Amino acid sequence: MKNNFKYLLQVLIVCTAVHTFSFAQDGIVADSGYLVSFDSTKIYYETHGNGFPVLLVHGFIVNSTSWKHTALYDSLLAAGNKVILIDLRGNGKSGKPHYDEAYQYDAETKDIMLLMKYLGINKYDVIGYSRGSIITARLLVWDKRIRRAVLGGMGTDFTNPNWPRRIMFYQALTYDTVAALHSMVQNVQQSGLDQKALALLQKYQPSTSKEALARIKNRVLVIHGDSDIDNGNAQELASIFPNGEIAVTPGDHNHAAATPEFAVVVMGFLKKPDE
Repeated sequence: MKNNFKYLLQVLIVCTAVHTFSFAQDGIVADSGYLVSFDSTKIYYETHGNGFPVLLVHGFIVNSTSWKHTALYDSLLAAGNKVILIDLRGNGKSGKPHYDEAYQYDAETKDIMLLMKYLGINKYDVIGYSRGSIITARLLVWDKRIRRAVLGGMGTDFTNPNWPRRIMFYQALTYDTVAALHSMVQNVQQSGLDQKALALLQKYQPSTSKEALARIKNRVLVIHGDSDIDNGNAQELASIFPNGEIAVTPGDHNHAAATPEFAVVVMGFLKKPDE
């Protein structure tokens, strides 16, 4: 762990930013651009608003734009938060390397930490959904700037480094031999997404042990839809965190995060007074 942390500190020094532009829309100050990360991969980001920073981490086979179609995104802006969106590497407008090293050793976590450093953010909340919750868990392990975190659409299954669902997705995207996921592969191809990059994201998707999660002292909300059974036991996941909470809202895995109920619960959690 100590050697990994030293390496992470080293890569945090090796980044630059390319030209960004600012604009105003409906009175909300916004900015977007690219961060050139530790391995020269370009990472696309947007910021909206000027208040307390909240980072939104998207799930698999989508990008940061998916958050803009949720009640939570609107609620955060209405509350005066600074909303930070990022296209994780391999997705959206960010770079999509086709070599294994680009996705190993917490590459996505490093990208996010570099971005927050570049933006000059010293304290922030983070909300992940689905695969974004897996990356959020890694942020909780590494980044001491996090105040509170929300893990949406996720149970304990990701704590297993040999999670069968992860391996199944990798095999489907690499060989298209998993009949149950053939429609997913077709959707990737028909949508013009980078299938090779998505496969590598699954191949090197990080896991976080239950022991590591139990050492996290932040307040953490685990939230899932009442019809979401995709990624294991959310109640068990919440119970691992010393300061964990659980919430259930309407919807299945693909729709719960966009509901008004999801937004109400998350906003309430973020607004709770510190103890």
